[in-house]
Amino acid sequence: MCKRVGNSILLLLLLSLDSRDCVASPNNEGKILLNSVQAWAVKLGTELYHFGEFITRKKEVQESFKSAQIESRDGEKLVQSMSDDIRAMMELKISAVKRIVEAAENMAFDKQNEPVPEDFQFYNSKEMEEPYDELTITTTPETDFALENWIARPPTKNAYLYQNPHFSNIPVNINFSSVHVPTNVYAWAPEVIKGIHWSEGLDTHFINNYQSDPTLSWQYFGSSTGFMRHYPAMKWRADPVDIYDCRTRAWYMEAAASPKDVVILVDRSGSMTGQRRDIAKHVVTNILDTLGNNDFVNVMTFADTVEEIVPCFEDSLVQATLGNLRELKLGLDNFETMEIANFSAALTRAFELLEMYRNNSGGANCNQAIMLVTDGVPYNYKEIFEKYNWKYDTPVRVFTYLIGREVKVADVREVKWMACANRGYYVHLSTLAEVRERVLEHVNVLARPLVLQREKHPVVWTPVYANVTDPKVADYLWEQRERAEQKERFMSQRRDKALFNSEKEQERRWRITQMKQGQYSEIGNSQYQLMTSVSMPVYDLRHNENITENVLINEAYWVSVTKESVEENGQKEMRIARLLGVAGTDVPLSEIQALMTPYKIGVNGYAFIVTNNGYILIHPDLRPVFQQILKPSYNSVDMIEVELFDDDRGPRNFSKELTALRKEIIDQKTGNKIMNVKYHLDEMKRVSRAKKHYFWTGISDSPFTLVVAIPENYGRHRITPPPTDDIHRLSLTSKNISARQYLSDKWSVHPDWLYCRHYERTFSTPEEELLYFLERVAKPGWRWPAKPRPPEHHKNKPGHDRHNNGTPENKERNKVSNSTPRNEYYCDHGLMQALVYDARNTAWFNKSISDSASEEKAAEFIQRFGYIVAFLSTHSGLTRWQMHPPKEHDNEKPEFGKQWPKSIDEVWYRRAVEQHYVDPLSYVYSVELNTEKFPLNVSSAVVTAAHAVFHGDSHRKTPAAVVGFQFKHERLSEWFENITSSCEHNRECVTCLSDAWDCYLVDNNGWVIVSEDSNQTGQFFGKIRPDIMATLIEDDVYKPVHLVDYQAVCFREKKTSNPANVLLTPLENLRLAMAWFLTTTVWFYNSIASGLAQASSYSFEDEFLTTTVPPLLDEEGDDDSEYSYMSKPTTKNAERDFEKLVLINRTRPTPCDREMYLYQLNYNSLNDKLNKPMMNCSRPFYVQLVNYTNMLMVVVNGLCPREEVPISVDPTEVQYNESLPCLKHIHPLYRKQPTSCIRNHTEESNIDMCGRGSLPHKNLWTSLSVLVILRYFYI
Repeated sequence: MCKRVGNSILLLLLLSLDSRDCVASPNNEGKILLNSVQAWAVKLGTELYHFGEFITRKKEVQESFKSAQIESRDGEKLVQSMSDDIRAMMELKISAVKRIVEAAENMAFDKQNEPVPEDFQFYNSKEMEEPYDELTITTTPETDFALENWIARPPTKNAYLYQNPHFSNIPVNINFSSVHVPTNVYAWAPEVIKGIHWSEGLDTHFINNYQSDPTLSWQYFGSSTGFMRHYPAMKWRADPVDIYDCRTRAWYMEAAASPKDVVILVDRSGSMTGQRRDIAKHVVTNILDTLGNNDFVNVMTFADTVEEIVPCFEDSLVQATLGNLRELKLGLDNFETMEIANFSAALTRAFELLEMYRNNSGGANCNQAIMLVTDGVPYNYKEIFEKYNWKYDTPVRVFTYLIGREVKVADVREVKWMACANRGYYVHLSTLAEVRERVLEHVNVLARPLVLQREKHPVVWTPVYANVTDPKVADYLWEQRERAEQKERFMSQRRDKALFNSEKEQERRWRITQMKQGQYSEIGNSQYQLMTSVSMPVYDLRHNENITENVLINEAYWVSVTKESVEENGQKEMRIARLLGVAGTDVPLSEIQALMTPYKIGVNGYAFIVTNNGYILIHPDLRPVFQQILKPSYNSVDMIEVELFDDDRGPRNFSKELTALRKEIIDQKTGNKIMNVKYHLDEMKRVSRAKKHYFWTGISDSPFTLVVAIPENYGRHRITPPPTDDIHRLSLTSKNISARQYLSDKWSVHPDWLYCRHYERTFSTPEEELLYFLERVAKPGWRWPAKPRPPEHHKNKPGHDRHNNGTPENKERNKVSNSTPRNEYYCDHGLMQALVYDARNTAWFNKSISDSASEEKAAEFIQRFGYIVAFLSTHSGLTRWQMHPPKEHDNEKPEFGKQWPKSIDEVWYRRAVEQHYVDPLSYVYSVELNTEKFPLNVSSAVVTAAHAVFHGDSHRKTPAAVVGFQFKHERLSEWFENITSSCEHNRECVTCLSDAWDCYLVDNNGWVIVSEDSNQTGQFFGKIRPDIMATLIEDDVYKPVHLVDYQAVCFREKKTSNPANVLLTPLENLRLAMAWFLTTTVWFYNSIASGLAQASSYSFEDEFLTTTVPPLLDEEGDDDSEYSYMSKPTTKNAERDFEKLVLINRTRPTPCDREMYLYQLNYNSLNDKLNKPMMNCSRPFYVQLVNYTNMLMVVVNGLCPREEVPISVDPTEVQYNESLPCLKHIHPLYRKQPTSCIRNHTEESNIDMCGRGSLPHKNLWTSLSVLVILRYFYI
């Protein structure tokens, strides 16, 4: 009944009405009845349903699949079949690398001592010319020293490069390889150029490998001297500077030596100040850069006491993941030098820690090493080594790094003895520039047992990584972005200070800053290509060599001494065990994913691969990128951080059942288990829960385990074409008519699936390639290609004899290898069969809708909805669409199938299949979400409705396709308004037109589909009406689902030494004047000395130039330069400009956990929950399920006061008592140690080379003086 109005006439009229109806004008303050809301919901849902049935032609689609068969999906057979296919592919890559290894070892043995011709030229990757404008590319050529103008060096070779789709459209030349030389390596140094010279012969093997296996990606040989020969040749691009060194990449490090436990001891006594402290930090940083996921490390500083650089890592070793290494590097900034060094305590602590891990078989459980960084020792501490190392047969190697230009003979003698007596290596370092090269010496020492045994070449598979991008670049890119932001803020304030300081403008800027917290829109890996690599060590087959060593005679005099000890062939030589380098090839993860046959797994199922450490190699929810930058810990995402099991536990409180499942998977056992899981959709804005059946098995001879997850209900079966529908047979019986006739207009296929791939031809689109193969299948003589196998599998290859690469027998053997038969293409027979079946049986979908319905009915719907797109997407990846009425497509917006081509992987497909088990007749409606980061343009918004078509018999069924339609959002709003503005029996009543009532359509995850305020479209209902949403949650209409994003990135504020913050006092001006005088003097000296000294290609590490030295003005004197204000005298007006509003908080991207609550409609006893009466303002709303949809109609009394209860779906950081690396370390997860461990060899004692001094060259001093002084005067 409507509420009383105050006069008896109106009261009598109201009482005479039917109890279901009210009399009210749109502006009346009456009450809407529950019956009216129910009627609206039924009417809207029914009309939408009938329109959907008509426009999608769902019944015809169901008829199209009536001849299809249903077969059970055997998860165990499926995972085993995938594992076998992946293993076969891996064997192909291993076979190619083996051939490179054998060739390199023999070439080096035969040609390593040959003199390099004076006119020798090679293809330098940094100096190659590209086919397009080089001004668009930033490169880093070899450092240009003045003296090189006096030395006649042959120019580098050059050749034409062209874009190749197989190599990510990078301009390459597949006729030869080119050489990358790191910035810190001189290309014409004797050992380097010698290696470049003999390794040219590898081109033949690179080319033969690529010809025999066209799926091969980049092949390379990384030399221990620093250069990397890679095939095919390309121009090396680096922005902003080339810091790439192959010897610090995972594929090199892990193949060069077995896993290791490392304790780094850093002297922080009072003498380790100034440049010595900087060199020590740089040494530690470079040591850490040589460690990988299978290594364990800790860094301790010592003076009077011994302290871990990261306190929570006390008395332990931590896994050398990117996150832990980053934590250790940040800790280096905190230690201060003081007191006297207690070497006994430090060495004892390190030995005891390593002994504990050795006895417990913890850590790497293989090599162990102590790295001692100091500027001198009082004596050699022999008694400690006797007690902790020698009596156990020296399990721990000791590497010593003597810091400082002025060192004593006693220091050199004692520090070197400590290394030589403990199977280590001694290095003397006097400048920052030589650190990288000298630190890498320890890798060669750890590789000695590997080289000495010679027979075994361990095969190493790396964790996931991003092509040639160095992880350290992420921090640099973020810093550059913040610098650009800071510059923009200064310029904006100077242009209009009042506007900049206004509250509205500051609010806008604050929102922009908050938007950088979002990381969920970059599931696609942006410009980065993720890959793994397979690599093997390459040994120097020589046993002896002359060695030259620098020896300190007194505090100021060094001499070079050539050591000779073993007489062989009449010549005295030193015993050696040298690692030549590492050979390898990249395997893009997309190639492995193509072998996972996602069409066999089905919708909402997926496959993923886990490493021996429990980390993800491949997973559909691996999100390695945020804002086009690699995340700091992208390659150490654990399996249980992406597989979110549905329990009520808090963040990182993993159940025993889950950790037991993880252990079985890591141990590469074969098994299966059903688990309740929750997973997110739509960039972490929607959530779903389900039972999934996990199947897993190890991939043999690799550290990987393959896991397949299949939905428990509809995942048990799959649809297959009948055996009689063979593509080739149908083509022949149809007089060679190609199946392409079924694919005429408006269709697409899944772009990531492997239907057929041609290795020698390129196609502009997947559809073009598919049509090409459909034509070929129709021709007589077609054969489905067999799966490629390594050459060793289909020919009798004689055993390889070493050192005889040039013999007639070996040449004949190479000829046999090169004639390996190969296919020019590969096709997935099953997927092609399914696609053609779907295409043939749905070809009618391209016909006009008026052909299957009366034109009058079609015109009626078209008039009501306007422009409509009807679509059909099948389990084989085929998507078709029709536009009604037919018209020319708007070129500004992609067509439906081009915008959403991924069929079963699209969100609307996945949700439609899930909805079938809620209501098999319903459609899933959705709009694009409207968030602060991605606001929705409501005027152009569209509504997408999707419905799953199942095919089955009386006992089983499975999804065959999804049909749906898409239309303008404004038409649904009009339809909603028309229905909710009318009453039953055409009587007058209060409707949603009343200003006192607000009406909404909200989907099953709480997102607004329709609102009277169109700007609220796509927003979360809890943001618009948090009080109503809170009641719905309390009534169990919506169920909150707790999700934790374990791959999130947070932004920690960091301290900066920005010169803009320094007040220019008289003392400060004096300091700057002294800095100018000293640097000018050093520059003048350097200009003279550089013409008299031999040049060497030393360079500065980027990390020492980025933050400490303010850039000067551009050469043109651009006043808009970021730092141009620094070069001008500071006035009072300028000082006032440096207000807090202008300065940004400098941050550092840091791995963190974020949690959120997402919401899902709870259909259990839903009608009982919805049919509740309105109770004045205590429950001022009605809510009803719209028939045949996933939508709720919510009608709210807008006159009642709102109770603002904050409800958000935005993620918030999880606050732990520890930092995330510390928390992970305190609660370690199980890992499986690598099977290969070669750490000892009896002949290693014959190797006498255990140290290298540092000859002071003038060029080192002159090159680094500016850096050293500026570092102290500009902090």
